[in-house]
Amino acid sequence: MRSTGIYPNQFTFSAVLPACANTVVVIHGEQMHSLICKHGYGFDLFVATALVDMYAKCCYMGLAENVFDEMPDRNLVSWNCMIVGFLINEMYDQAVGFFKRVIGVMLSPDQVSFSSVLSACANIGISHTGKQVHGVAVKYGLVSLAYVKNSLMDMYFKCGSSSDAIKLFNTIGDRDVVTWNVMVMGCVQNDNFEEACNYFWVMEREGVLPDEAAFSTVLHAAASLAALDQGTLMHNQIIKYGFACAHTGRVEEGFAYFSSMTQKHNMSAGPEHYACMVDLLGRAGRLNEAKKFAETMPIKPDAMVWGALLGACRNHGDLEMGREVAEKLFEMEPYNPGNYVLLSNMYSRRGMLKEANEVRRLMGITGVRKEPGCSWIDVKNKTFVFTAHDKSHSRTVEIYEMLGKLEELVKNKGYVAETQYAINDVGEYKERSLWYHSEKLALAFGLLALPLGVPIRIKKNLRTCGDCHTVMKIASEIFEREIIVRDINRFHRFAGGLCSCRDYWYDPGS
Repeated sequence: MRSTGIYPNQFTFSAVLPACANTVVVIHGEQMHSLICKHGYGFDLFVATALVDMYAKCCYMGLAENVFDEMPDRNLVSWNCMIVGFLINEMYDQAVGFFKRVIGVMLSPDQVSFSSVLSACANIGISHTGKQVHGVAVKYGLVSLAYVKNSLMDMYFKCGSSSDAIKLFNTIGDRDVVTWNVMVMGCVQNDNFEEACNYFWVMEREGVLPDEAAFSTVLHAAASLAALDQGTLMHNQIIKYGFACAHTGRVEEGFAYFSSMTQKHNMSAGPEHYACMVDLLGRAGRLNEAKKFAETMPIKPDAMVWGALLGACRNHGDLEMGREVAEKLFEMEPYNPGNYVLLSNMYSRRGMLKEANEVRRLMGITGVRKEPGCSWIDVKNKTFVFTAHDKSHSRTVEIYEMLGKLEELVKNKGYVAETQYAINDVGEYKERSLWYHSEKLALAFGLLALPLGVPIRIKKNLRTCGDCHTVMKIASEIFEREIIVRDINRFHRFAGGLCSCRDYWYDPGS
């Protein structure tokens, strides 16, 4: 077009910029930005908004914000582009901040604004802000929209407020597949696996056709039930025949879902569905069947499939198969630290420290680093973040005094340090270092700062370790407090010395 001598206008640039965003190569967008300035359209509302959107989708939020700040005029679409941009770049606090600015400039937010900010609240687990956004949605008359209600449900589930999510669900008359998916997934995230399966069948009975996401979720629920059955049966030392029968029921239920997907609904199973089936068999303790399923599936198994099997090997202590599967994963995703850590921890739990250190050395050679663990807790609408051995808090002395008191109390209840979770430490320091994990520091602060009777809600960026899991259980009984820990995968609800995960879902190697 340019070679013919025809000059582009604002409509041309507004149309081409989304194509630049879809390439995710910012140089094309920067070249287009230069042309826009050259032709005098840099301050055009629609072109500038398209520029904001392009930079955001190319993960250059600094440049997006520069363009936004220079805009002489902005409309709600411009503001929404910034909120969505922060959301997709996982800058959740900034997304919430921009939503508050929308209210501050007296613009009326729409369903895009609400769904985006609610997703941000859900991802960082700040329920008090989510409730405030809920109130704003009521004020603007948008809470009746299914799109907003779905986002509100998702936010409440991810913040651990299942009862609020269920109340909302019951007010929605015309439920689409997204509404049902949020409900089923929310039940899974909060360890209500039986309810997740029940809601899936009710959805079908009401004539709503499940999609691929629904089947992935319900297959995950079936796998979880198989795992929990196994944990309960092993704990109670049930005889082998009864053990097998229980597993068969759960596995058959999972295969029924899978058959329904491929035969009744004529959907093609993707890698995520096959990974769920491997996970289902693996969690039920049927590792050889899981491996055979992976090797004979009609599509080439990817890292998701082998990762599910490696997790099952870890849970059931099959080091030989775990080593074989880990080698496959090292080739497929050499920079994923989780695979190295899992294998290293499997060696450590067997007392094979030389082999464990060799895997860790391989991580160093490859340049792979494990993400540092951190935990955060909200007190009086303010978020406090803790890392391991953290001494940056203004109440550090009190926090460590509370840790000492907590250690004494749990030991009186029979606690013994599970030093296999202090993998990087040696000697006597192993046990001491366990007491400086980020979630324990957050717990100590919560016990100090939150009123009696108020649940202690902790968020963690990794899966919680077994030693912290044990301490949380005992602490919930000693202090008669509900302790809710949201790790990277799900919620753990500790009350009366028990956890909702039934001691299965903590990470034996985190």
